[in-house]
Amino acid sequence: MFTGIVEELGEITAVEQLTHAARLAVQGPVVTSDAKHGDSIAVNGVCLTVVEVGGDTFTVDVVHETLQRSSLAKVAKGDRVNLERATALGDRLGGHIMQGHVDGTGVFLSRDPDGLTHFALPPALARYVVEKGSIAVDGVSLTVAAIGAEEFSIALIPTTLELTTLGRREPGDSVNLEVDVLAKYVEKLAAPHLPTAGTHTVDNGGTDGGTKEQRG
Repeated sequence: MFTGIVEELGEITAVEQLTHAARLAVQGPVVTSDAKHGDSIAVNGVCLTVVEVGGDTFTVDVVHETLQRSSLAKVAKGDRVNLERATALGDRLGGHIMQGHVDGTGVFLSRDPDGLTHFALPPALARYVVEKGSIAVDGVSLTVAAIGAEEFSIALIPTTLELTTLGRREPGDSVNLEVDVLAKYVEKLAAPHLPTAGTHTVDNGGTDGGTKEQRG
């Protein structure tokens, strides 16, 4: 589990294409200070398993499912990425509960002079996003300032812009989105007891590969 409080900006130092996967080498002195094989580290919000650690660099394998669901398919050597180690039991919950299972990608649209930042929102995720609710963008826990049918807005403080990838995003850039998992559980539990106008899809998936259930 993660909380969306980014510990450092890392850097992709190598990308190796494998069969139906990719191996990334990521430099991050903070997250590697106590990292070992098998640990979980979130890279731009995607929970990945450490394969090797050497000095201040760790390597991870990104499977085909994750590449399809997230923006990691587009990363290249030299790219900066948000890094966060898995939360230890008893740590402060500074953001919100996150799994590191990306639900899909959005698009950075624009940043207003008054600080509001706008992102395109996939229609399939819109029902899980509410004003003043939580959403993770590239692994950063954020509060939704405004929500529309096809986009949402965030008020980013200068510290977040400086210490995460969000301050480096340009219009058209893809970002990883993880909605509040509590919203998905509530939907699934409530669906059998609510009248529906038709059939909708409940997506229980994540970057680890999920299933879809048809609800009538």
